[in-house]
Amino acid sequence: MAAMIFDTPFLKLPIQFDAEALERETRDLPESAWTPHPTGFVGNEAVRLISVNGGPNDDFDGPMRPTENLARMPYVQQLMAELGGVWTRSRLMGLGPGAEVPIHLDAHYHWRTHMRIHVPIITDPKVLFTCGNETVHMAPSECWTFDSFRWHRVENGWSERRVHLVLDTVMTPSLQALVDAARTGTRTKFFAPQPSSAPPQLHFEQFNAPAVMSHWEMRCHLAFIFSHGGNHPNIPIIRDRLDRFADAWAAVWAEYGSGPAGMPVYRKLLAECSSEVAQLAHDQVLMKSRYLLRAVLDALIFVPALASIQADESASPSRPRQLFA
Repeated sequence: MAAMIFDTPFLKLPIQFDAEALERETRDLPESAWTPHPTGFVGNEAVRLISVNGGPNDDFDGPMRPTENLARMPYVQQLMAELGGVWTRSRLMGLGPGAEVPIHLDAHYHWRTHMRIHVPIITDPKVLFTCGNETVHMAPSECWTFDSFRWHRVENGWSERRVHLVLDTVMTPSLQALVDAARTGTRTKFFAPQPSSAPPQLHFEQFNAPAVMSHWEMRCHLAFIFSHGGNHPNIPIIRDRLDRFADAWAAVWAEYGSGPAGMPVYRKLLAECSSEVAQLAHDQVLMKSRYLLRAVLDALIFVPALASIQADESASPSRPRQLFA
């Protein structure tokens, strides 16, 4: 279920775009297109390009559509078609002079199941992106991806607003080909604006999560989580309890699938396991990254296991808050 497995913090893809065309389209947008980033951090703002139903929201769940802002950017549309993603929530992300994206890691179902692409548009060498133990400057028109499950932060030491095109997608064959090419050192190709009056065909995400997480997906997430597990003596006990939970979930799945008749049984299993794990995974039970194990289990297992009741749980204080990106 992983969008991508990283063996380094950053990966620069071997494709480059027209820096002047990207900057021109960005600067031609009205200032009213910029909105505060949902985190509320000072100096962080965004232009929504793809959102749920193309509306003024920052949601993760629902059919994705282009916004009117994307329609104003023909070269960005061509760029996206060339990359070949199935696009979900995507934006221009601005970082004001002297501002930062504070250090964090992305423990959220969306980032576990998607990859994120950065194309810098307006930037300067004083803008630094740190992920894990590496710090890079992403130059204008380059194309990067990075391991968002490592601690990362961005600092704008420049006197102007930094702007990146930030595109979220699931992995596709064309993107996998670019990733493979990056890892083998293939020469970078240049993609220029195309003299076409018709917008290219883009593909947008329509289904974000299953109504009921299958036990196969659940086991995949558990393997990922515990591959990053720490050394606390409770971790093997927690893993055993979750393995038994996945077995019980598989038995219900075999009988009911995602049908409504199985919901009471799924809810009961979920409530019992999450309650027990909450007691075992207290605040001293950390992952290798020093991130709270309980928060990751909530974000990747307990909250998305039944997408049909996520809306009901969204106001609950036990639901992990949306992280920064």
